[in-house]
Amino acid sequence: MRFIRVFLLFAGIFTLSIVNASPYLQIIGPVNKTVYNGQSVFLGKVGPGESFYVLASPNTTDNGNYINLGWDTLETVNLSGGWSSLRSPLYQNPMKVKITVAPDAPDGTYKITLRSVNIQNYSRIGNLTFFAYVNVSRNIFKVDVSPNSLSSGPGQPADIHVSINNTGISDEPFYISAGGLPAWNATDEVISLHFKEETYTYPVFENEPGAYSINFSVDSATSALVSDTFNIRFKVKNSLLNDFNAVGNGIGLSPIIFEPSYAFMSGLYYIYNNLTKGPKSH
Repeated sequence: MRFIRVFLLFAGIFTLSIVNASPYLQIIGPVNKTVYNGQSVFLGKVGPGESFYVLASPNTTDNGNYINLGWDTLETVNLSGGWSSLRSPLYQNPMKVKITVAPDAPDGTYKITLRSVNIQNYSRIGNLTFFAYVNVSRNIFKVDVSPNSLSSGPGQPADIHVSINNTGISDEPFYISAGGLPAWNATDEVISLHFKEETYTYPVFENEPGAYSINFSVDSATSALVSDTFNIRFKVKNSLLNDFNAVGNGIGLSPIIFEPSYAFMSGLYYIYNNLTKGPKSH
């Protein structure tokens, strides 16, 4: 029994030494992992219709000897129906293969077969095939929008802050837009990097006083199935104090000929602000 245990131990060490001596592929994006021929790696989540990149180093080893630029290209061998790919250009460093998910791909886990190639086996390391798994999901980003209620004067901008936490592996752009305002119909395009959380500022304004309901949305630029919507209340009202605040903060929304009026109003705002605060105590 003891002999069998010792034999299995040495067999495992011998097998491991063979694997470590074989050519490997160092994946550097979207995850960091070393794979050998026939091994697998999980890359992460991606939305239907989105594209992502698999990056890898062209350097490897064989029998313990370092081989600079041993791999010449990285490509996919087979994909699910409706998916597409663009292999890495020859001798690119790092190698980068682009994979696009089918726009109607149902949620679930998908297997992708990839291969790093040594053209004409120049470095005598053959090819290396490995398997990558991705989870297709509509739920690849989390959005936080604040505030949910705004107020401003006519023609004065108010800021909406949008925080996008991209939990997927795609760096595809997102569209930020707002509907429901007669005087405002603009769409901002932003890039939300994978595994990153970033905050963007989106200004809105309306020329006429009233109570408005803003239909605010954040949408993937490549997939109609990946989106999130919010309802924001926006109250626009005439106010002398709003006008003073706008001028005092340097917001000029009228032609330059009215600049003397701005200076006069800014001075009135300064006097008003100091009178309402009262004298300072010592």
